[in-house]
Amino acid sequence: MPFETVTGYCWPQSIAAGEPVGLHLSSAGARDVAVEVARLGASRDIVWTGTVAAGDHPTPPRAYEVGCDWPAATTLTADPSWRSGYYEVVLTIDVDGRTRRDHAFFVLRPPADSPNTILLQLATNTWHAYNDFGGHNLYTGGTIVSLQRPMSRGYLFKPPGAGRRVTTTHPPDPDMNTHVGYVRQHKLSPYAGSAGWPDWEQPFLEWAEGRGYGIDVCTNADLEEHPELLAGKRLVLSVGHDEYWSGPMRDTVEGFIAAGGNAAFFSGNTSFWQVRMEDPSAEGPAARMVGYKGQFKHDPVYDTDRMSELTSIWSDHLIGRPENHMTGVSFSRGGYHRIGKRVTSGAGGYTIHRHDHWLFEGTGLGYGDVLGAGATIVGYECDGCDFTTRDGLPYPTGEDGTPDTFVILASAPAAHFTRTTAARPPKPHEPAEDEFIAARLFGTRDAAAVERISHGHAMLGTYTSTAGGTVVTSGSTDWAHGLAGRDPQVERITSNVLDRLG
Repeated sequence: MPFETVTGYCWPQSIAAGEPVGLHLSSAGARDVAVEVARLGASRDIVWTGTVAAGDHPTPPRAYEVGCDWPAATTLTADPSWRSGYYEVVLTIDVDGRTRRDHAFFVLRPPADSPNTILLQLATNTWHAYNDFGGHNLYTGGTIVSLQRPMSRGYLFKPPGAGRRVTTTHPPDPDMNTHVGYVRQHKLSPYAGSAGWPDWEQPFLEWAEGRGYGIDVCTNADLEEHPELLAGKRLVLSVGHDEYWSGPMRDTVEGFIAAGGNAAFFSGNTSFWQVRMEDPSAEGPAARMVGYKGQFKHDPVYDTDRMSELTSIWSDHLIGRPENHMTGVSFSRGGYHRIGKRVTSGAGGYTIHRHDHWLFEGTGLGYGDVLGAGATIVGYECDGCDFTTRDGLPYPTGEDGTPDTFVILASAPAAHFTRTTAARPPKPHEPAEDEFIAARLFGTRDAAAVERISHGHAMLGTYTSTAGGTVVTSGSTDWAHGLAGRDPQVERITSNVLDRLG
């Protein structure tokens, strides 16, 4: 541990009512830990408190890959009265009169007889991909990340303050939004702006439950390990930054949509990378996630009969299963808005193309109006599709896998990082992001291929499956920032989706 503190993780990360969850803790000097467990939603409901004896355990070498393997300091059993949701575990110790605090979490899955017809699946795979506790993550050379370790600071809790969002909210004045300064001030992981509970899902759930919507909660991995959770549901939700999906996850959601179920992706960069969930012990839930990303040629399935499981981008021509099939859009045709040197002073909102769609009922929006700019709901990572225009309106070409029934309702410009615009410029022998994406889509990264994806968009749109399932996508990570009184039009659109589809 970096200084005298307390930290820990829960295992399993997802449980059902009546099942146990272990609290695996490490406390400086083996001090006793004050533990508080609370369900977070419209309110913060404390369900358990106690003092737990904990050991002082070292972080093993390669903990990022193999896990911490700390013993359970105590085990809790989920009471049948506890509701499905995200449970915050607050860990506190006293070090010579100074309070040290950290956070862990677990998720309580809904019972089969839950009356709620909406399921929010948390983007936990993405949290783990960015988590750099114990060493590397998937952005610093790691290809396997363990779920059995604490989350670095910033993924589960963030203090208020300017710069909390990675998206620039007051361009062109950098002093109004110094994300790097915020991270340093609060000693957070440098990757904490890109993933985690506080950024998107927490405000969304607080808002939705506060308006009376009953919403059950599960993890990404639950869609693979417990596909039965979608039985009886009308709507599955993705909120925020939901970047890493396994094949079985997609099978579950795409099967749900094909059978007439609805999905709303209030998210961006959604399902961009394929990952594989693995359980080395073969005795429980997946304990690690495999993602080779740019190192995909080292993936054991590369150039085998399992090429469809390759942990490259889903739109890779070697995989042939673009995420557009599920969401209607892809990050490969999007990019960034108001981050770094990409669309730095963009509107932060969508320009409306088809104002008479049911999604906009009650908003007062008209053609050409801008939605959500005051709250900067278009920001960070954005998804779009290949399109053409007729009579001034955009229509998808379908060449990238977007369904024929997809309707582009609104859009905003976005662009990928290049050699000159990336915050971390690639080395001379490495491709820039736009070059890598072009190579994976088209098999070449020549100038003509890169040009095909150089002018992306965040696209708010929808399509209907053959069986009548409706899919809505925001095409941006930051939709949830328009809720909680920040933008009544964004709130009305969100309510229209939940009311009609949920």
